[in-house]
Amino acid sequence: MSIVQTIGKANDGVVADWLAARLATLFGATDGPLTITVPGGSTPFPIIAKLLTNDLPWARLVVWPNDDRLVPQDHPASNTGKLRAAFERVGTEVVTLSEMEEVPRFDLAWLGMGEDGHIASLFPNTDPRIDEARQIIRLTPDPLPPEAPFGRISLTLPALLASGEIVFVIRGDDKRAVFDAAAAGESDLPVARLLGAARQPVTCFA
Repeated sequence: MSIVQTIGKANDGVVADWLAARLATLFGATDGPLTITVPGGSTPFPIIAKLLTNDLPWARLVVWPNDDRLVPQDHPASNTGKLRAAFERVGTEVVTLSEMEEVPRFDLAWLGMGEDGHIASLFPNTDPRIDEARQIIRLTPDPLPPEAPFGRISLTLPALLASGEIVFVIRGDDKRAVFDAAAAGESDLPVARLLGAARQPVTCFA
């Protein structure tokens, strides 16, 4: 398990500035593209809006969703559709998750977390495994979240762990307690399984 650096009381601007600085460093270390994975839901998009005001070579960035709902991309619940609306206007490619895609090693994996300890669409009932052979899977949460009652497609734990560094952005005291317990090895939730196997730097904005 990696040591987790937790940064408390970080508003959207602080997170966006941190991400911009990390991406600038990563861009400066290579002439090629950078590949990151980004969460859906409500938390990331205000941060993304602030992040994209920075003068970075966005056309060299490739964004993969952590997961998506199995809906058309013009559906309000589509993570990919919302990520495309944000990133494509600055020239960034956004990949559509498909079981046929070969998942790259991510330069940075940005993750969220639910109060039940799920990450991406790896909910507790799906029993996500570190030794999962697949990189992308289709699955159905049980119970279905009432705010998004759809089947899912998701990166797996091995795909998320194939990254240079991991960054969590979580909001609320309840989620912070779940994350802290997972980081301490006190649960077997999906987030705890990922943290227990992580060997790269892990930062959590909470």
